[in-house]
Amino acid sequence: MDKEIKREIIMEHYSHPKNRLRKDNPDYLKVNTNNASCIDNLDIYLKIKNNLIEDIVFDGEACAISIASTSIAITNLIGKTVDEALKYIENFNSMVNEKEYDKNILNEAIVFDDIYKQSNRQNCALLPYKGIKKALLDYLNK
Repeated sequence: MDKEIKREIIMEHYSHPKNRLRKDNPDYLKVNTNNASCIDNLDIYLKIKNNLIEDIVFDGEACAISIASTSIAITNLIGKTVDEALKYIENFNSMVNEKEYDKNILNEAIVFDDIYKQSNRQNCALLPYKGIKKALLDYLNK
């Protein structure tokens, strides 16, 4: 994918993120995820029913990469089962860490395929995935 197209996708998701709102609702699992070395601090809310992710929203402050990555992740994970979501997250993690991955299932998240070249930005791109994975594992362990 062309670098300029990647930049446009990232900036669109940063400027107009999908599902950005606070959701203090007992039907939603809440997880906080942050980067200790910067301002990134997001609350992610997941609604899971019968092992299916019905909704995900988020709120908080973060850099362009974290916000865009969160927006893209949410878009790709709503409607998946918990197991499908965990597989998707693992695939994204593999891509960001230069391991073998399936680019066909990543959709717009493929814009981060060369983020490994900026190791300080890897944490930004992975931030929502770490939080969502924690929430999914907590859900499974209940």
